[in-house]
Amino acid sequence: MSALGAFRRTFVSARTSRNFRLFLSGQFVSAIGTWMNFTASGWLVWRLTHSGSALGLNSALQFGPMLLIGAWGGVLADRFEKRRILIATQSAYATVALVLAALVATDVIVLWMVFCLSVVSGIITAIDNPSRQSFYVEMVGEESLTNAVSLNSAAFTGARIIGPAIAGLVIGAFGMAWCFGLDAVSYLFVLGALLAMRTSELHRQPRSSRDRGHMMAGLKYVWRTDALRRPLIVLAVMFTLVFQWQVLMPLLAEMTFNAGAREFGLLSAAAGVGAFIGAITTAHRNRDPRMGAMGAYAMLVGGAMLLVAVSPTLVVAMMAMVPVGFAAMGFMITGNTMLQVNAAPQARGRVMALYGIVFLGSTPFGAPLAGWLGQTIGPRREFVVMGLLAIGVGLTVMVLRNRRRNAEELVDDEVAIRAAS
Repeated sequence: MSALGAFRRTFVSARTSRNFRLFLSGQFVSAIGTWMNFTASGWLVWRLTHSGSALGLNSALQFGPMLLIGAWGGVLADRFEKRRILIATQSAYATVALVLAALVATDVIVLWMVFCLSVVSGIITAIDNPSRQSFYVEMVGEESLTNAVSLNSAAFTGARIIGPAIAGLVIGAFGMAWCFGLDAVSYLFVLGALLAMRTSELHRQPRSSRDRGHMMAGLKYVWRTDALRRPLIVLAVMFTLVFQWQVLMPLLAEMTFNAGAREFGLLSAAAGVGAFIGAITTAHRNRDPRMGAMGAYAMLVGGAMLLVAVSPTLVVAMMAMVPVGFAAMGFMITGNTMLQVNAAPQARGRVMALYGIVFLGSTPFGAPLAGWLGQTIGPRREFVVMGLLAIGVGLTVMVLRNRRRNAEELVDDEVAIRAAS
């Protein structure tokens, strides 16, 4: 395949959909601000408390509402126009960032204020995430869904490279308030993209009715659908017990390598480099995902985390975070796309709400545990624990996948023998 052909294949959804190009551009700028906010928030809590448990609790408060009301957010996504929901949620995000910037700039910020704003942000996320995740198919159609999810992930993780690095420099030069203020401004770009879309070009999906019982019906539908239940269980285990290393970044930077805000930002950005490569690689392939790929990516995540654990210097740890980000992004895109491809259109919002619940709603359990263990046994040992768990999950997926394949082949053979007799 020529370089031009590879480029066209990698960016097919952005080439063919004006609406998605607008959304992708706006999301990229907004995501830079989001990562600046996330990095500055972690550093703010660390400076206020010097407590790994406080870092974990802040993450739990930020993503806890997804666990409590995320399914309701999926019902809204299936029932109402997703673009209008996103306009409202992005405006609310900008307001929260402005309030945090003002509190930090006036030097009145205390820990309980950070916690309260984290809860508010979490409530917005519980409504925003199902609509955003299920909006891709309306912009590009089902045939380009994997590519669109991958490109959006590439934009978000490309911003993850830039955002934490800028945040570290901005904190050092101007203070944390500027990070939160710039995040608020960044939401104007995604709002502009949403308002500029041509609604006539959207691929409208069937909406659910306004009858009661849709939330429970969605849960029952996912549980009895094997192609949705299996990846969702694997995602839940990995997100809860393994994908909490961001909580450990301040501890790893300061406790292990005696580094400051700039190095903390670069360490976080290194994972973003790998995640960006992983997203672009998945976009280029643009193929329907399988459970085997999830298992392989989980084992690669575990192996890379073990490399971080034994890194003798900060530079080596940064290099080791690149494959961690690569494998983690491949794992997330594979699971995300499996759920969207296999979900019925009128239930896609509720299915993606469950994805959001296991992705973000797992944080209230995983983040405090990761923060406490990181401070108790040290971030190096915690990376070892997470790495071994990821390898174990990956091996389990591969073994069960092979058993399932063998059982299906046995059934096919029996059917063929009966047909021939």
